Amino acid sequence: MSGKQAASDDMYGQAAGAIGTLAIAAGTLAAIKDKLGLSWPATLLLTAGALVALGYGAWKAKTTLTRLWGREPKAAKAQAGAGTQAGSGAQTAGQAVTLHADGTLAPAETDAPAHPELTAALRTAGAIGRDQIIKLDEATVTDMPTGSVYEFLMPQGRTYEDVEKRLGTVAGMFHVTRLHMTLERSRDNERRVKLLKLHEPPFTRPFPAPTRQEIETFAGIPLGHDVTGQLIGVSTFDKASLLVAGMTQMGKTTLINGLITCLLIAYGEFDLYLLDGKFCGLTRFEPIATRYESSDDPAVFWSMVRELNNLSDNRYAQIKEAIRNRKPVPEFKPVIFIVDEAADFFASGGNNEEKDQAKQIVNDTRSLVSKSLESGISTVLMTQRPSVNAIPVEVRDQFLYRLCLYVASAGTAKVALGDTYFDTIAPINPALLDPDIKGQGVLFTKGRSTLIRGFNFDEKFIWDVVDEKIDARVEELPEETPLRQAIDLMRSKGVDFMTTPDMAPALGILEDDPVKRGKKLNELLGGPPACKNAQGRGYRLDDLIAFAMSDS
Repeated sequence: MSGKQAASDDMYGQAAGAIGTLAIAAGTLAAIKDKLGLSWPATLLLTAGALVALGYGAWKAKTTLTRLWGREPKAAKAQAGAGTQAGSGAQTAGQAVTLHADGTLAPAETDAPAHPELTAALRTAGAIGRDQIIKLDEATVTDMPTGSVYEFLMPQGRTYEDVEKRLGTVAGMFHVTRLHMTLERSRDNERRVKLLKLHEPPFTRPFPAPTRQEIETFAGIPLGHDVTGQLIGVSTFDKASLLVAGMTQMGKTTLINGLITCLLIAYGEFDLYLLDGKFCGLTRFEPIATRYESSDDPAVFWSMVRELNNLSDNRYAQIKEAIRNRKPVPEFKPVIFIVDEAADFFASGGNNEEKDQAKQIVNDTRSLVSKSLESGISTVLMTQRPSVNAIPVEVRDQFLYRLCLYVASAGTAKVALGDTYFDTIAPINPALLDPDIKGQGVLFTKGRSTLIRGFNFDEKFIWDVVDEKIDARVEELPEETPLRQAIDLMRSKGVDFMTTPDMAPALGILEDDPVKRGKKLNELLGGPPACKNAQGRGYRLDDLIAFAMSDS
């Protein structure tokens, strides 16, 4: 059958149905008219009104039955929805409906009062979502002499790291710089954050130098103060070395003098090797140094590096022997090698011989910094020229601790702190430091940055610490040894230098020949270095003490 024929048949069927319906309606109306005796218009109106009333009644009945049959308790729906979210872990920040331990519904996070300042700042900085808040009852603000402390809980799904990664942006929302802000994480809750916003730029007012007791009770070796005045430093120099960089006259030498002073107070017994590239920057500690050199000659630096590498090799040989014999690994006295103006010692000359020496110095220094840590030898290098070529990259990469004072650019800061420093968490740009505040810098340890300012100890305090260390070491020497007797003799007379003719008789050498007398005295003392001045040939007290301590 064709489509046209089907459509034609359908039209005929619909027409026949319509005619039949009209015939039935006409018959029905005629019957109503005869039964009630009404006119045709009245019959039509009555029939239409009845049909409308019947239709409304049917619609009303259907609506009522549907509402009654489809009703479900709202609480049951909410609990079912919360259970589904908890089971699937798909709850979003905007649907923060959770259950208490007793099964009752907790209020939505957005229903709680928000802390206006923190919520606005963290939302704009991107630390929390647009539909998240910092609850007012979970935040406290405490005013301190140095600044305001904000302590609060991050919303569900956020941690302190969301703030730490955006600390510079957060600082901008508080109308201060990154240098004004510090963050402290909680040890018991990843969501808890403690922010300090300083009232004024850091270290605007200097903090007093720490006391001996504060240094002794510090958990490690203090290097300076943080922005709140608390001591800050490193946990140990065992198996760790330090690189200190910054432009000239920024306070590096003063900072390192403070470090050595703290080491003498808090680190126990250790051997100190000093290379003073400034000629007088580290002179205060010469009397207690195992080896002290004041020079800018690369050959002197290389000599000290090779001496310490040999010491490291000997210690490793003892460690291997102990392991082979199944004995405890020996404990060695720590050695700390401090070099001021280290960049001068890596510069290569114009001829091939000097270039070859420079390469060997780089290789030996890299070996010392990287391979000597297990044998108890640590290195501290300082440079006022933190440029790309100042300290070779193969040497720079070996330092666990980094400290950068003011520098001129972020590129220069990368040389001191590492090429990837500005990709770390919450970096501080040393180029933004105030160059008029000496001794402040960025301490970068274990992936974290801290703004510190080094100590500026009083001269008398430093000398008292040095003298006490000297006295303690001299007291450890056996009293019956000629070297101890010579030291006591010079100290009792209050002299810093004594000639051989004056010292020899006091130690029982009565030789008249000056050459033989000098030789016997030197052998009796064990071979300390002698010197000659206007008074004649003899021995300096500092040299005898240093020699005695190097053999102790």
